[in-house]
Amino acid sequence: MTENLFDGIPHNMPGEVVQTLLQADNIRIERIVSHGHVSAADFWYDQPQHEWVIVLQGKARLQFEDRMVEMQVGDFINIPAFQKHRVDWTTPDEPTVWLGVRYGNGTT
Repeated sequence: MTENLFDGIPHNMPGEVVQTLLQADNIRIERIVSHGHVSAADFWYDQPQHEWVIVLQGKARLQFEDRMVEMQVGDFINIPAFQKHRVDWTTPDEPTVWLGVRYGNGTT
């Protein structure tokens, strides 16, 4: 049975939605849906695993301690473990759909 990443995208989300699609030893694949959502001004992701993310729909901007990264459909980035980052902006007029792959220490 196949599934589609764009099926069942929620509407009127109070917060970003993260759905685990696959989890195995040292890897987790997630569908992340943002709709104008951003990280809190004083919040930084600082996770113990690496994270590879790609934007499949919409646009986003990621803030790192030393730079800002604009992302649009097809853009991907690998974020090393413990590299502080936050979501600075996502498209407010359509869902931003990400595919995230967390791997290495701390994924399971």
